[in-house]
Amino acid sequence: MASTANQKASIIDGKAIAQTIRSEIAAEVQHLSQKYGKVPGLAVVIVGNRKDSQSYVNMKRKACAEVGIKSVDVDLPEQVSEDELIQKVHDLNAQPDVHGILVQLPLPKHINEEKVLSEISIDKDVDGFHPLNIGKLAMKGREPLFQPCTPKGCLELLSRSGISVKGKRAVVVGRSNIVGLPVSLLLLKADATVTVVHSHTHNAESIIREADIVIAAAGQAMMIKGDWIKPGAAVIDVGTNAFDDPSKKSGYRLVGDVDFQEACKVAGWVTPVPGGVGPMTVAMLLKNTLDGAKHKMEH
Repeated sequence: MASTANQKASIIDGKAIAQTIRSEIAAEVQHLSQKYGKVPGLAVVIVGNRKDSQSYVNMKRKACAEVGIKSVDVDLPEQVSEDELIQKVHDLNAQPDVHGILVQLPLPKHINEEKVLSEISIDKDVDGFHPLNIGKLAMKGREPLFQPCTPKGCLELLSRSGISVKGKRAVVVGRSNIVGLPVSLLLLKADATVTVVHSHTHNAESIIREADIVIAAAGQAMMIKGDWIKPGAAVIDVGTNAFDDPSKKSGYRLVGDVDFQEACKVAGWVTPVPGGVGPMTVAMLLKNTLDGAKHKMEH
């Protein structure tokens, strides 16, 4: 089944594509600054001190600085009450120089995530998780103000790699609110025929094998094997899983939900982990913030 050639898939360089997008954004920010004397502002809110959340937040703040977006840092203690957090969100809603508000998930157990997210003003919801934005995403002929960053990044990777989605069979592995569900809705909007595979699916393997496009977002290290992939398919790997590797200083390396080595021998296109979807998520956050600011300044 697999060819003997060591590598035949095109590797989609998410880092390079994200860099191109960042340059485009930087140019537009420059233009807004000259035209209106204002730049887009993004408030990044983090609660507590989870290591992974802190590193994501630092990445987002650094990326803002790189393209000229003003980042408003809000760091709150783990013990902050839900009411205090919501009050903070209301303050940011009222700040005219803040065009986007991002609350880094997950929040501590004592805080109701849904309640907090639905308090974010819908025209500042650059993460695209407000129930109204997700609702519009699900409906034909309606457009949300913002599309969620990771799903949007996945579709951008496909389009910038010249992979058409219309009429194709797409299989999404995983149904989380953050990736699986919204990416399936975006693919549907782009006229793909979409199947969502999840933990209760029977014969997931045979369903995945029919896909022209696979979006892997299950959070299971190297779950999708080479022989699960239809020859020539496009494989977008959203997974980031720590995998024990004694040869690394940290003791682990990051791997996706797809067995990359095997997939390369069968797929037409495949994204690496790291360096595939990750950088795109941040680029789309910057793009959403820019779009929110443009919308505000132009109206």
